[in-house]
Amino acid sequence: MSVFEELGVRTIINAKGPATRLSGGIMRPEVAAAMAEASQSCVDIAELQAAASLLIAEATGAEAGYVASGASACLLIAAAATITGLDPGRMARLPDTTGMRQECVMVRSQRNFYDHAIRAAGLKIIEVGLPDRYAGAGVRDAEAWEIEDAITANTAAVFYVADSQSRPPLREVVEVAHRHGIPVIVDAAAQLPPQSNLRRFIAEGADLVAYSGGKALGGPQASGILCGRRDLVMAAALQHLDLDIFWDMWEPPATLIDKWRLKGTPQHGIGRSCKAGKEEIVGLLTALRLFIAEGDAVRHARWLKDCETVAKALDGFLVTITGSNDVDAVPTVEITLDPDRITAARLCLRLQQGVPAIAVDPFLRDRNMVIVNPLCLKPGEAEVVGQAIARALAIA
Repeated sequence: MSVFEELGVRTIINAKGPATRLSGGIMRPEVAAAMAEASQSCVDIAELQAAASLLIAEATGAEAGYVASGASACLLIAAAATITGLDPGRMARLPDTTGMRQECVMVRSQRNFYDHAIRAAGLKIIEVGLPDRYAGAGVRDAEAWEIEDAITANTAAVFYVADSQSRPPLREVVEVAHRHGIPVIVDAAAQLPPQSNLRRFIAEGADLVAYSGGKALGGPQASGILCGRRDLVMAAALQHLDLDIFWDMWEPPATLIDKWRLKGTPQHGIGRSCKAGKEEIVGLLTALRLFIAEGDAVRHARWLKDCETVAKALDGFLVTITGSNDVDAVPTVEITLDPDRITAARLCLRLQQGVPAIAVDPFLRDRNMVIVNPLCLKPGEAEVVGQAIARALAIA
């Protein structure tokens, strides 16, 4: 009997993608083995985070790196770092930002539920731009000069959500922010693949970048990467680590924390609830190494094969494989349904209530389409998914 069976919890075939509500994806055996091995020893977490910093810096081109409990956690401690710098007194007062820089400039069209992490640190988001291109009223979005106009003496950071559709371009945002000495935080949680995006945002001038560890990287679901400027990563680490230690006994690794730049030991910071255990840190570093070693082309071919298996099982239905020729993308299967036979919502419900339970992506339900994403499928599951959808459609 599996651990989930003992708990009375169903397992599902995840054909939606690494959504947190579906517990993310499936870790490779090497990642799970590394986490199991790490669980059997104790280490100084600061030393482990310092080792992680070196590996993340090498992979991203950043000055330093850090591991927290997810991309959202990384954004919270990134925001905190831009507010406090290396001042332990300010760290102790968050999220009360009285007397500190407390505003974050953000393009209105990039607002989403996840910017709660920025607000949780104590930043007030100042929106700029009118997204006419999304509203259908025109073609324009925010422009760099609007970001610059919003920067004041209260601005702690500019927050940028990376996406192929994000406007204005990051380089322009960085240029105006740095002209005023303001750091730029980039939310790149879901920007892998392509693998080149591990280095892209730092190369374009971002000061801090957050990635999810549990999506395409294939690491633990409760893990994320923060990388960027060494002083800001240090400030983030100081608001994340357990610092219940006497000053004269505190010997943090100098590559992560320069103790002598501080006037005293910070108290437990606002990021303390975002901690990552030794298992998550080691698992994420193992996944990062495997992700880089596999490469985009091999990874894309693996995913595409699963898409083709699903599509083959649905011969006779209106099926399209997207991203089949783009190694920078995750290929998916889009299934267009006959509304007179079955709705997208009904098909999704039928699949998730079946045995085995299968989760597909209902993002295009308004167009009566469902999406199969192969990112979280285990070997052999693509065939099961295709056959289950075919059966559901046959009896619709």
